Amino acid sequence: MRRVVITGAGTINALGHTVADTFEALREGRCGIGELNIRDVERLSIRIGGQVLDYDPEAHFNRQQIALYDRFTQFTLMAARQAIAQSGLNFDGTLGYEAGVVLGTAAGGTTTWDENYRAVYEEGKNRVHPFVVPKLMNSAAASHVSMEWNLRGPAFTVSTACASSNHAMGQAFQMVRSGMCKAVVTGGSEAMLCFGGIKAWEGLRVMSRDACRPFSANRNGMVQGEGAGVFVFEDYDHARARGAEMLAEVIGFAMSSDASDIVMPSQQGAERAITGALRDARLNPEDVGYINAHGTGTAANDKTESAAVAHAFGHHADRLMISSTKSMHGHLIGGTGAVELLACIMALKEGVIAPTIGYEEPDPECALDVVPNVAREAKVDVCLSNAFAFGGLNAVIALRRAP
Repeated sequence: MRRVVITGAGTINALGHTVADTFEALREGRCGIGELNIRDVERLSIRIGGQVLDYDPEAHFNRQQIALYDRFTQFTLMAARQAIAQSGLNFDGTLGYEAGVVLGTAAGGTTTWDENYRAVYEEGKNRVHPFVVPKLMNSAAASHVSMEWNLRGPAFTVSTACASSNHAMGQAFQMVRSGMCKAVVTGGSEAMLCFGGIKAWEGLRVMSRDACRPFSANRNGMVQGEGAGVFVFEDYDHARARGAEMLAEVIGFAMSSDASDIVMPSQQGAERAITGALRDARLNPEDVGYINAHGTGTAANDKTESAAVAHAFGHHADRLMISSTKSMHGHLIGGTGAVELLACIMALKEGVIAPTIGYEEPDPECALDVVPNVAREAKVDVCLSNAFAFGGLNAVIALRRAP
């Protein structure tokens, strides 16, 4: 089994258009959630979100590309550019045949669906653009990344609701660890902040109208976000031989299914994913210093996740730091685990634990150290990143400080 390291990272999200900007916002506990600026927002009950602002597609893509790239694909390509540039890898030669791309998204081209339903049903048009299908398909971003950088190995998309990115990154980790690939571009993206995307989520009645307050007793729901996080997972020996900077080491991954309810989370299912990741990484509970929580800000998720962590870690749970950065950038649905992995890298590389902002009242059912409101300096050697999705689909990644 080969060791796997992260040699590149890129992002665009409500906190920033780069990793550096995102780290700065996380350190400051800055909130990227605000009033939405989208068409027909006045028809929505929920009018806030973690929206990517100051973004102009024409500054990054030509007219032909914009006709072919949904917003979620644009975000992916922007993040991938950053990650691959930082990694220093060139896939034009034989490495391209030994490299792949695995990405996560829950809904794919939601904006494209929304715009074309409007055209047909509201505006009465009888034709849509010939590229609508290749633009909206969930696998579009993975295909465009593979084409842009000559990634000729395995290329596919994982769609498991809010665990999509963690599942994708877990698959990438296993592909490099097994020797199938020398490197894999991985992560995820989502762009559901359009009228139809938000209206669909309104129907679930799990959305907050004012703020995301994970683990706080007065929490009242999740807040959607958008954006992408993309990483280069690379064989450690390959990275070391070329003198690459290593951001972190990926050391474990586990998945589980609740097999119980389509929307209500299960403590047992979440706990099995956590303990499975520890086992896969050959860790003891006391080795872990920080967990980036799924932490959606809903009543059900936060108490269930807290119970799962408390039971999985036993006495060590009192000494764990656990925070939810969704309080700052919103819930990126299928892209959320990718952006949240950045908080783990920041903890390991820079010794800064991102806070859970919006925390106002302790909840006895969430009695953990949630790093309330203010970032904390702490030396951490091992982190976990949790993702627990609708449908009971759980995925947990374990990271260690770079070798």
